[in-house]
Amino acid sequence: MFRDEPTRDSHRESELMQKRIARLKSLALKYKRAEVTQNMLLELSNLAAEVNSPSEFYSQVHRSLSILLPADNFFVALLDPQHNVLEVPFFLDEKDDHPIEIFSKEFISEKLFSGLTGYVLKTGKSLLCDQEKFDQLILDKQIESLGAPCHQWLGTPIKINHSVVGVLVIQSYSTNISFTDMDIELLSFVSHQISNIMERLQHQEQLEQAIKQRTKELSVAYDKLKQEVNERRRAEQLQKSLFEIADLSTSNIDTQTFYSELHRVISHLIPVSNCYIALLNEQRSMISFPFYVSQAETPTPNSRQICDGLTEYVIKNRRPLLLQNSDIQSLVDSGEIYSKTPELNNTKDIYQWIGIPLFIHEQVRGALTIYSTSKTRRYQENDLDLLTFVSQHIANAIERKLSAESLISSYEQLEDKVLERTQALALLNQDLEKEIAQRRRMEQQLVHDANHDTLTGLSNRAMFMEKLSQAVKHTRRHRLDRFALLFIDLDRFKLINDTLGHLEGDRFLIETSKRLKLCIRENDTLGRIGGDEFVILLDKINSTQDAEEVAERVLLGLSEPYKLASQHFKSGGSIGIAFNHHKSDTSESLLRDADAAMYQAKANGKGCYVIFDDKSHKQLDKDIELEQELRNAISNNSLLISYLPIQNLSTGETLALEPRLYWNHPSLGKIKQAKLFNIAEHCNLTKELDIFLLESLNNEYSGLREKTLEHLPLHLNISGQHLKHKHGLRQLKNKLKQSHFNRQQIWLFFDEQGFIFDTDNHIYAFEQLTKLDVNLALSGYGSVHSALSSLTFLPLQGLKLDPSYACHLDSEQHTKLLNAHFLAAQALELSVFVDGISTSNQKAAMQKIGFEQGQGQGLGDVISLGELSELVCA
Repeated sequence: MFRDEPTRDSHRESELMQKRIARLKSLALKYKRAEVTQNMLLELSNLAAEVNSPSEFYSQVHRSLSILLPADNFFVALLDPQHNVLEVPFFLDEKDDHPIEIFSKEFISEKLFSGLTGYVLKTGKSLLCDQEKFDQLILDKQIESLGAPCHQWLGTPIKINHSVVGVLVIQSYSTNISFTDMDIELLSFVSHQISNIMERLQHQEQLEQAIKQRTKELSVAYDKLKQEVNERRRAEQLQKSLFEIADLSTSNIDTQTFYSELHRVISHLIPVSNCYIALLNEQRSMISFPFYVSQAETPTPNSRQICDGLTEYVIKNRRPLLLQNSDIQSLVDSGEIYSKTPELNNTKDIYQWIGIPLFIHEQVRGALTIYSTSKTRRYQENDLDLLTFVSQHIANAIERKLSAESLISSYEQLEDKVLERTQALALLNQDLEKEIAQRRRMEQQLVHDANHDTLTGLSNRAMFMEKLSQAVKHTRRHRLDRFALLFIDLDRFKLINDTLGHLEGDRFLIETSKRLKLCIRENDTLGRIGGDEFVILLDKINSTQDAEEVAERVLLGLSEPYKLASQHFKSGGSIGIAFNHHKSDTSESLLRDADAAMYQAKANGKGCYVIFDDKSHKQLDKDIELEQELRNAISNNSLLISYLPIQNLSTGETLALEPRLYWNHPSLGKIKQAKLFNIAEHCNLTKELDIFLLESLNNEYSGLREKTLEHLPLHLNISGQHLKHKHGLRQLKNKLKQSHFNRQQIWLFFDEQGFIFDTDNHIYAFEQLTKLDVNLALSGYGSVHSALSSLTFLPLQGLKLDPSYACHLDSEQHTKLLNAHFLAAQALELSVFVDGISTSNQKAAMQKIGFEQGQGQGLGDVISLGELSELVCA
């Protein structure tokens, strides 16, 4: 029995040895797997710098992952946090097609959110799901079944900064392939590395965007600087040319050389391949051409009697002209030029023609003319302005040249006649004195005009701001010195212009400036910086009371009646006062504070003054807060629409609707359209309001259709701000194209005053909008009394009279003007709408004149969509 014991010990040692070998093999396998995993992660880290696209990146991730896991079925889902949608940049599966081939692009994200992928995104945890767990999740309504059934499904979240941004998924369809906890741990580790790479790529992309943005900013700054340099060079060239012209007038050269040098100087400023100068003789009966140059090398015209040529036309009109070929042909067809001398008409090949009258001895004694025969050389209005400015100096040079020639002629005659020489010298001295005096007057006038208001002679904005800036700098050095700034806004100035005309409005401003001068000291500064805005700089005051006394004197002086157009007219003013208090004060900030205080004075009832203080600061804060609230109201669709009916004055039938926006403010109550647009104009949000209105009308289309009112024309008041820039006009056109309404029933009303101030942009925009088949019209017509001729070249379908006409029907002049507007509209076949009717008498008076369509409180108040069903429509 003792012989068996060594055998059993040997067997036990053999078993222990086999267990050790097995454990060593397991450890070796783990080390090998760890080594492969480490190599795979290093390879992933290098992918970000090597791959060129996301699909290539995830393809490399799959290839590396397949070394460690059975990943034949693998896909990646990423979350777009801005739009909260799921995207699948990589998908590989034995049975299922890519989701984009199964579902439409709009529903891919929705479907993935409802499945196992969405479940991992919501929980933020890894999930190993077999059929049993899958059925349980379906039963618990946690997920929906998507795709073909599989044996096991393994998904791990991808996180960046503790937020889930995507999911890595592998799955097996074979029962021979099952995933272990080690596989889950490995896939989680891979997802963590992917998130690090994604975060690095994201940071790299943000850096590239920042670099791109900075490069763009530098490019814009460079373009701006380049433009400033070009303008500076142009100004220097202009100044140099003027000096050269002045030198020519005093140089001792012959006449032909003199005019050739003039042509050379002008050529430095503007292309003048075709140019000539025409001069009248002393009797103004003959015209000669001392200088003539042409690309066609045609001979210089001979002197001739004054006739009806194009040169005589510009001399007769006494103003610069820029004519197109069509303009010239129109003059020929109308008989204004070349009707008596058709043989002189050589304008057929002229593309553009510029003529500038030359004032010599304060009379039109000739013309400077350039023209082009090719469309490649097109002159602009700024070329006309430049040539007009230079022509004044050319005329002076010619005047001096003629005087010099006259002097030479006089010298020749002096040898024979002493008396005639004495008289000639006397005349010459008079000419020279007159020339010197005229030049001094011109220089003084140029300096004065650059710093003073042309109407009142007061300091203009530039000069006043310079003096205000000097006062600020002075008080910084002498802290005990104080000054005050008064900002004065006149009352009823617009009414004076509208009722009495601009001439009386100018007289009103001149009289006001005289009254203001009487209220201040000699060392104070009075300026006009706007239409009816005056400012006073009170220098070296002792206390606040000094400024208040001046303000009271100003208010008293403005309250005195004005005699305008043979009648007495009362005005007044509102004054804002600002003092220098802080080191940080600037001329701009003080003017802004005084302006804010002035608006507060107007809000307090006009005819008073307000001193800018902490309360005014708070008011500015309120204005800023109100602007932000309005922006939020627009973005949150908090503004509402009501409708003002446009009726037939005879039958009361509703012919159209004018949509109007209003705002139920939580603290200010209901803000109607007029005040709402004033707020928007102050905040520069008028375009946003118009776009909001167009979008809101689309939302109300179904409601109008339920009331069978969608066929009624809509009168939309549109701001002229849309027409100032191409992108604004493009946005307006796009919104009109998206309208649910028939565009032929849309009427766009633009304010007449905006048209007068920005005619060119309105004409261009009207031509573009006409292509959309909308109706164009002017509102507030008659407020600025634009020329009737302007209506003939605009594609207008209607006019809406200014509401002030309805309030002045007792005036015979207003009634005559209304009759004129009515007859003009009839002649031009325009629809006319009367605005502001508030009484039955006004309605009857308008009908008597002939008006048939109108709106106002006397015809019907604004109503909401729910009340529209009560209207009786055609």
